[in-house]
Amino acid sequence: MTRPMPNSRSDYVVFQTITTRWFDNDIYGHMNNAVHYQLFDTAVNGHLMSAGVLELKTSPSVFLVVQTSCDYFGEMAFPDLVTAGVRVAHLGKSSVTYDIGLFRNDAVEIAAQGQFVHVNVDRETRKSVPIGDDARRVLTAMRTDI
Repeated sequence: MTRPMPNSRSDYVVFQTITTRWFDNDIYGHMNNAVHYQLFDTAVNGHLMSAGVLELKTSPSVFLVVQTSCDYFGEMAFPDLVTAGVRVAHLGKSSVTYDIGLFRNDAVEIAAQGQFVHVNVDRETRKSVPIGDDARRVLTAMRTDI
């Protein structure tokens, strides 16, 4: 398997700053690898909520994670601040693939980067449904290939 080249901050469109927590560290003294996936989820859903296209309790459709991956390039640990950069790599009819980069404090070098795939589903039936117009506008603005 070929290791991907690390991205830089300029590769991302939107940013969320996330505070690490004491229990994010593992016995080795750095952030446990599972926490990176929580940060991906927080960054993506935080942006959708702040953009007004996701209401956790009332939106008729919600995005569910169907795939994630992560490549690690550097360590992070409490009490670091993490800047999560997010961009849309692919926008389909009912799914969206995000590229996410995690940066430690003010570092230029990326600590971790990953992909995160959401499928838009009906809140009740959990069947996939097309992404609505408002969400599609927000997601389209996060693309770097247009």
